[in-house]
Amino acid sequence: MEWANETLVTEFVFLGFSSLTGLQRLLFVVFLLVYLALHTPMYFFLGVLSCSETCYTFVIVPKMLVDLLAQKKAISFLGCAIQMFSFLFLICSHSFLLAAMGYDRYVAICDPLRYTVLMGHGVCVGLVAAACACGFTVSLVTTSLLHHFFCDVSPVLKLASHHSRLSQLVIFVLGVFVLVIPLLLILVSYIRVISAILKIPSSVGRHKAFSTCASHLIVVTVHYGCASFIYLRPKSNYSSSQDTLISVSYTILTPLFSPMIYSLRNKEFKSALQRAMTHTSYSIN
Repeated sequence: MEWANETLVTEFVFLGFSSLTGLQRLLFVVFLLVYLALHTPMYFFLGVLSCSETCYTFVIVPKMLVDLLAQKKAISFLGCAIQMFSFLFLICSHSFLLAAMGYDRYVAICDPLRYTVLMGHGVCVGLVAAACACGFTVSLVTTSLLHHFFCDVSPVLKLASHHSRLSQLVIFVLGVFVLVIPLLLILVSYIRVISAILKIPSSVGRHKAFSTCASHLIVVTVHYGCASFIYLRPKSNYSSSQDTLISVSYTILTPLFSPMIYSLRNKEFKSALQRAMTHTSYSIN
């Protein structure tokens, strides 16, 4: 038997940008700035927000698509309970997360010199953890008390006629806790933000400060407007067909448009969108 010379491989060498030796220091600075930008609190919150929206559409949309093609549109009791708990956990956490993002905008504009201290990584993680804990608690209580096109509170509560007024009152109070309190915190934050922006002497500076808040305000308006219409009203005013349309807007359309809304703050995205629209208009003409 002949033994060939063999070498044990212990590491690999990355070629990377070895052909751009003269630009490596410049590329280091550029990539470092991009890395640091993506780890700022707002981008951290946006990442968690995107994950939340992706997850709660995953909870609803696959079952909805199956029901659109199936003749028997049914779901088991356990399946309904799991879907309701998962959706409520994600949507309630979403509400508190939007409030945390409102606080982030308040600190960024009203106290910019201490922004990195007040919105450190530990604080951001703590705010997200608190949002998830509140969402988990509310979803657990609501699902245990109760047990459209998906299992939501209003249609199930409409069917559960044996539930007492106390159960309905508890669910209504939880709805106020999830929707009204975060919305009030956001309103207080933006009152302080607007007050600080109006004190900026430069019109360019005021416009830039307002533009950093516009995307968040649009998402807040759609989310809280639709959710409040569905959950913060008496059981007697429940309308299945009307609620279905509203539910579609904030469970499917809002997650679809949220990345586009936040991307409109990005100059590269806006220039690319303008080029695409210009090209489309030329093609039509």
